[in-house]
Amino acid sequence: MDYPKKIKQLRLKLIMTQQEFARMLGVSYESVNRWENGKNEPTMKVKRKIVALLKKNKIWIGD
Repeated sequence: MDYPKKIKQLRLKLIMTQQEFARMLGVSYESVNRWENGKNEPTMKVKRKIVALLKKNKIWIGD
């Protein structure tokens, strides 16, 4: 999965800032920023939350 693209797509669909999105996931703003810029990937625990949110918001997961 293209995590940077999907994370940003999800965040924008939810109309949230990186800081708000980070708070919702229980991570730092810096983490979300690094994910969206492709510098880091979320942990498996956070990936599960993101995948659940993608499905809930009807965002296609496959690339």
